[in-house]
Amino acid sequence: MSLIPTIGLPKGRAGQFIVDGVADGYEAFALVQAAHEIAPDKPVLFVARDGQRLPAITEALAFAAPGLPVLELPAWDCLPYDRVSPGADAAARRLDALTAMIALAKKPHRAVILTTANALLQRIPPAELVEAQTFHARPGNQIDMNALVSRLETSGFERVPTVRGVGEFAVRGGILDLFAPGWTEALRLDFFGDTLESIRVFDAATQRTTGQRKSMALQAMSEVALTPETISRFRRSYIEAFGAPQRDDGLYAAVSEGRRFAGMEHWLPFFYERLETVFDYLPDAPVVFDHLAHEALAERHTLILDHYEARRKQADGALKDAVPYKPVPPDLLFLSPENLIASLGPREAIDFTAFDAPDAGAKKVYHAGSRHGRSFVEERADPSINVFDVVVKHIGDERAARRRVVIAGWTEGSLDRLGQILAEHHLGNLTPVATLAEAEKLEPGQAALAVLPLESGFETEKLVVVAEQDILGDRLIRRSKRKKRASDFIAEASSLSSGDIVVHTDHGIGRFIGLRTIEAVGAPHDCLEIHYAGDDRLFLPVENIELLSRYGSDSAEATLDKLGGGAWQSRKARLKRRLLDMAGQLIRIAAERQMRAAPALVPADGLYGEF
Repeated sequence: MSLIPTIGLPKGRAGQFIVDGVADGYEAFALVQAAHEIAPDKPVLFVARDGQRLPAITEALAFAAPGLPVLELPAWDCLPYDRVSPGADAAARRLDALTAMIALAKKPHRAVILTTANALLQRIPPAELVEAQTFHARPGNQIDMNALVSRLETSGFERVPTVRGVGEFAVRGGILDLFAPGWTEALRLDFFGDTLESIRVFDAATQRTTGQRKSMALQAMSEVALTPETISRFRRSYIEAFGAPQRDDGLYAAVSEGRRFAGMEHWLPFFYERLETVFDYLPDAPVVFDHLAHEALAERHTLILDHYEARRKQADGALKDAVPYKPVPPDLLFLSPENLIASLGPREAIDFTAFDAPDAGAKKVYHAGSRHGRSFVEERADPSINVFDVVVKHIGDERAARRRVVIAGWTEGSLDRLGQILAEHHLGNLTPVATLAEAEKLEPGQAALAVLPLESGFETEKLVVVAEQDILGDRLIRRSKRKKRASDFIAEASSLSSGDIVVHTDHGIGRFIGLRTIEAVGAPHDCLEIHYAGDDRLFLPVENIELLSRYGSDSAEATLDKLGGGAWQSRKARLKRRLLDMAGQLIRIAAERQMRAAPALVPADGLYGEF
């Protein structure tokens, strides 16, 4: 890669190395170069300091090396020793990645596995058990549908009336719908007896078929599989560790009955004879650590110990009124610093750093050859300076020096706006490029536009990348408002689960129980049954579902309103009065502005786009 300098890393030599000069934004490019030098025919593991960096690095890798396979292994999206399980999306992505890593270990090839410091410390189920939970099928196969349903339940799928999200399945006669991990759309399996006749893809929102599949591979939805063997091992390990369970030990009771329990994954070591690590899944893969990843590992280990001690004190009786929580020792569930050092011993371990590292100690230093790009923060803060004029001059200077310049935007839309503004400031001849290879084909001194989500730009000897945020500052993310339409009431009603807290426009806070068909005026009507305080009930016709909204994330603390009571109306009235007061103040301010005279200001062309 002519635009990316060589690093000179030794191939096939175990040890610890430092690569300095990896500027912010350059990580993906340095990673591609490092992988090319030390692992041209096997995978490389990259450890990011946090999960927020993974999406941007993934997109940057797609720009730098479009044909390079990339896997993402996220961490659990909950705290250590939490009372909740990892979210369905995080669990599905993890198991999808673990399954792909198993295949990669069997047939090694060039690839990059992106993970985080948190995920690296997490112990995981043995590879053979994860592989055994993967189910393969194609039309024409003989499959016991009841056995498949049982398999889905033990693998962590949730049985629901209508499939809407990942990890759900529904059975209607000889049709089995499910939304599997790693799929963007749900699957509909059509059985005739024990013969799988077809595998169709359908849209979970509309329930309409969108295509066909010739085969499928389903991963489990949880790292805990509730089988007779795992249940027996859990019961034995739990008693050995903590003694006979108390009557109010909900975890032990639920698992003993074969029921899933919120947060049960935090006792993962009790379900399996042994646990493995990411290093066991990738026995020969070099490891590249992100800048500050080691600090993130140390912070995570401290957090693990703090949470363990808090739970242990609770279990020892320091918190008498708390629900029992008996934590497993940290070394059983997480890698200790000593374990991590031992795992890195027999392989190449490379530390990226943005700074210049001195040659000292056992780690040999290599140079990535990049530096931080030009930031225009001072020009943005000076109202007497037009930042785009400064940007155009900077790009002109770099082009005069025969260096290729890439202007990177977060999205197509923002890149188009940025290109128009720069053109208005007399920067023309900008060529769109989709990959680094296309940028390399540019003549020296040419400038290009690329969709590349970098928080900051960088420079090498032959390449200058100017990021959108270098010019405009940090991005402001505006969340789009979701509009509810009455025509979508079937999908909206199916998205509610029994027990969800909802808010009715007229009656206040209640608890959704389910859909009911009732007789009204001699005809059946589908209604939503909602319970209020005092065992009051409201049956709301589904066509009026626009009157409902979800309560929010803190529904556990919600107090139900009394149906027909005045509390809800009083709260609404108080809020309306406050809004009217605010509106009155705004009207007065607007009237004062209207009465004042001021010279008319006519903006120059392009100023709105710059804004």
